[in-house]
Amino acid sequence: MEDITQNKGKKTGMAIVAYILFFIPLLTDAKNDPFVKYHVKQGLVLFIYFAIAWIVVNVIPVVGWVLYPVLEIIGIVLLVLGILNAINGKEKPLPVIGKYAEKFNF
Repeated sequence: MEDITQNKGKKTGMAIVAYILFFIPLLTDAKNDPFVKYHVKQGLVLFIYFAIAWIVVNVIPVVGWVLYPVLEIIGIVLLVLGILNAINGKEKPLPVIGKYAEKFNF
């Protein structure tokens, strides 16, 4: 019983880490777990979102400066939702961008 609970805690921990640094769980044994892999894909899509937001700010000077705070708040909300899903053991896609995670195959 304790081993199952401990294993679940490790999976949840790696799923949370996937939203902060998506590649870290891929360097561990957790990469074989479907639950962790799902959240790694969601974390990767969120990383791409933040990268696009950063590019928008640097490519479109004035409009980007105005949009960036909004894009940043949206990204933080998505990050919190993803972490909450991982903590609660859910495989629920992030709003709007989560559907793109299904396109990744690893």
